[in-house]
Amino acid sequence: MADPRGFMKVRQRETQPRRPVPVRIMDWKEVYEAQEKGVLKRQAGRCMDCGIPFCHQGCPLGNLIPEWNDLIWRGKPQEAIERLHATNNFPEFTGRLCPAPCEASCVLGINQPAVTIKQVEVSIADEAFENGWVAPHAPERLTGQTIAVVGSGPAGLAAAQQLTRAGHTVAVYERDDKVGGLLRYGIPDFKMEKEVLDHRLEQMSAEGTRFRTGIEVGRDVSWDQLRRRYDAVIIATGATVPRDLPIPGRDLQGVHFAMEYLVQANRAVAGETVPDQIDARGKHVVILGGGDTGADCLGTAHRQQAASVTTLAIGKQPPAERAPHQPWPTFPTLFEVASAHEEGGERTYLASTVEFVGENGVLKALKVAETEFVDGKRLPKAGTEREIPADLVFLSLGFTGAEPAGITEQVKAEFDARGNVGRDGAYMTNTEGVFVAGDAGRGQSLIVWAIAEGRACAAAVDEWLTGSTRLPAPVAPTDRAISVLP
Repeated sequence: MADPRGFMKVRQRETQPRRPVPVRIMDWKEVYEAQEKGVLKRQAGRCMDCGIPFCHQGCPLGNLIPEWNDLIWRGKPQEAIERLHATNNFPEFTGRLCPAPCEASCVLGINQPAVTIKQVEVSIADEAFENGWVAPHAPERLTGQTIAVVGSGPAGLAAAQQLTRAGHTVAVYERDDKVGGLLRYGIPDFKMEKEVLDHRLEQMSAEGTRFRTGIEVGRDVSWDQLRRRYDAVIIATGATVPRDLPIPGRDLQGVHFAMEYLVQANRAVAGETVPDQIDARGKHVVILGGGDTGADCLGTAHRQQAASVTTLAIGKQPPAERAPHQPWPTFPTLFEVASAHEEGGERTYLASTVEFVGENGVLKALKVAETEFVDGKRLPKAGTEREIPADLVFLSLGFTGAEPAGITEQVKAEFDARGNVGRDGAYMTNTEGVFVAGDAGRGQSLIVWAIAEGRACAAAVDEWLTGSTRLPAPVAPTDRAISVLP
């Protein structure tokens, strides 16, 4: 293990420092500063190398967390990245974007602050890239089998890299002009600068994965054409259908889905010209939804110098500590302060949106009321209505499933009641040779689940094509939540 007495000698949890708010809202660079190596070593030394490491259970990828904590404490970062890559294709993504269910199940977290697992992970990955330790792993031989992966988010990229390394010829189809899906156009640069993504894509290209951008499968090329051209097809298009709010005034100018706003902002930050860009400068902004996407809108609006930003959530404010019904080692719902929340804005809970108020077709205000619970339903409480000035409203209410267009008609794939592409225990749809991985089959979820499903789906495809596989399969498609030991 790392330091046998580390958790006794170092009780304080030290996370990566963030740049000062007045400085960071003036640019789009990542909010975090590099952590001093001595601090990182002490934090890694707090890991107890438990007899039963529940952090493995908390992580869908089954990351070998105690092992690379020990290696960092011993000053062996090159060995640490090898252990990290053994289970995770993209630790530089998860170390920045994952909410760290592993830390929620850390045994030390029972009576002390949990080990800074996520911080150790991203530090290992960043140091590895800086020192050139992340080399391409091209296959020794080719199988002659071809696979199309549709979608270049974390699930599609993970599946593609695994299958390429297994010797298959893999082409990734992406309808946008650049590879990455929401990693590129949904995640703001202040959370992950795009050169982080580009470095990994360079490795994948050198390994032999082929990328086909600007091609929308189902329109530019049919699913039937893919099925005829390739031996297997993987649907990894994500759960991209946003949840709407059909109340009076929904059609007013100024009401937008959150992802529409974020995609435009990311393109502008990348130096692209965005016609009629949604710009929050000098405007009163209201964000409906208190999740990560809402926080991304909040940070983006701050950097665009909005006059004010208000975040409304229909439910109760989550507790600061674990609730009794969410005991360790489950992943609890807690009140969190993201970097964007530190930068300003107002957060209001138990707020039900009643109406978008406008004038001459343009949004002017938002009518809201207190939320009350009636027969298990969340409803606006009569007599509590009030108006909030609003020039822009962003709907950050989650996603309802995968886009069915093309998949339903051309693949003949069935969708389940939750709006996800149906699949069996081997990730295959009801159409032979067509598989589905990530949010498209699972529903809106975490990046770590997407990577885990991409790896597992790759193993299933490899076995279907060749009769056996040596690729790891970390999760089954029926796994939908962090399980609790009986």
